Amino acid sequence: MQRKIRVLVGKPGLDGHDRGAKVVAAALRDAGMEVVYTGLHQTPAQIVEAAAQEDVDVVALSILSGAHMHLFPEVMKLMRARGIGDRLLTGGGIIPPEDMGTLAGMGVGRLFGPGASTQDIAQYIREWFAEIHPGEAPSRATTRASRPAKTAAAKRRAPTKRAPAARPRRRAPAKPKVRPAARAKRRPAGTTRRASGRRATAKRGRG
Repeated sequence: MQRKIRVLVGKPGLDGHDRGAKVVAAALRDAGMEVVYTGLHQTPAQIVEAAAQEDVDVVALSILSGAHMHLFPEVMKLMRARGIGDRLLTGGGIIPPEDMGTLAGMGVGRLFGPGASTQDIAQYIREWFAEIHPGEAPSRATTRASRPAKTAAAKRRAPTKRAPAARPRRRAPAKPKVRPAARAKRRPAGTTRRASGRRATAKRGRG
């Protein structure tokens, strides 16, 4: 059954420069691996204990302090004592080529110097894992091919967007009915109030 490669990236000793370690950790994660980063100023015992608890396949040390000839052998001794000596111990930093050869004779894996390609590091780990655990790690082609399938499955699971319901048409407010004003009674042409008053007085006098 295929599974992801688990890698622990550690910074042992007093070295406080972790930019390169973080770049490598991010590159390995982008390559499809599960990465655990311990942080700065870790002792060899802390790194080995974290590797055992996380059940990692690879322990990668970043050492720029010049103490690689002490730290790599110490970590390897503790890994064997903890029962995880079969895991890959690799890493990088400012390490002279002759020291890389000496550490390789002790059982340390391939080491990478400044400017090494992160793709080469990921490829080396992938090839080592495929040799030790054949059939368990997905190949690069499988990993790339599975991405579109996941995307398509996610699209199938995604709820379909419903078209917004049509808004009901707003009817124009009905125009209020205006009642025609009552027409005033027409008075005879040429008469006024004063004239109508005289006419009334004349009628009373005649009667």
